[in-house]
Amino acid sequence: MRIYIVRHGETDANKKGYAQGRTDDPLNKNGEILAGITGCGMKDIHFDCCISSPLIRARQTAEIILRESCNSVPISFDNRIKEMNFGSFEGTSIRDEKVVRFLKEPVIDYRFPDGESISDVMKRTQEFLKELISKDDGKTYLVSTHGCALRAMLNFLYEYPGDYWHGHVPYNCCVNVIEVKNGAATLIADDLIYYDQDMAIDRYKE
Repeated sequence: MRIYIVRHGETDANKKGYAQGRTDDPLNKNGEILAGITGCGMKDIHFDCCISSPLIRARQTAEIILRESCNSVPISFDNRIKEMNFGSFEGTSIRDEKVVRFLKEPVIDYRFPDGESISDVMKRTQEFLKELISKDDGKTYLVSTHGCALRAMLNFLYEYPGDYWHGHVPYNCCVNVIEVKNGAATLIADDLIYYDQDMAIDRYKE
């Protein structure tokens, strides 16, 4: 069994440097291009199932990857893999003091006003992933999600789970691959990108 977990392509909020969270913005043109390149890079993979966050940027990413990789499976949706709810900080610049602190030194139990904490996101995303892993059905899954949700979901599989961001916020359309054998899950590909490295922009660096 293999699970391919991808972060959505770029949006205007990503490009402008805003905390997006649950704000339901679509991909921008560059986001569509990155998703298309990623799909072409995955054309030799046969997906049996696709599960996406219901937010439009994740759904569009899944649709483009499936189309460009010549897979025609339907997409199902799961609210547990939505992005973190930043509450009243949604739409705030990532240069805001509290957002900067969240990106540099994430506190697992810090809750944004009217939003979620990292521990909340870890609970729901890991419930989703562990439930999927437990199937161990020999199928190949595509999962389309978000940056913070992806890190929360994979945290228990990282060698150093205390480094929440795993070195950096995931690049748009990066792919992480989990292999499941006899019920045991191993991360075999980490933040893989199919496009040119020069296009992998870390907008969260100062």
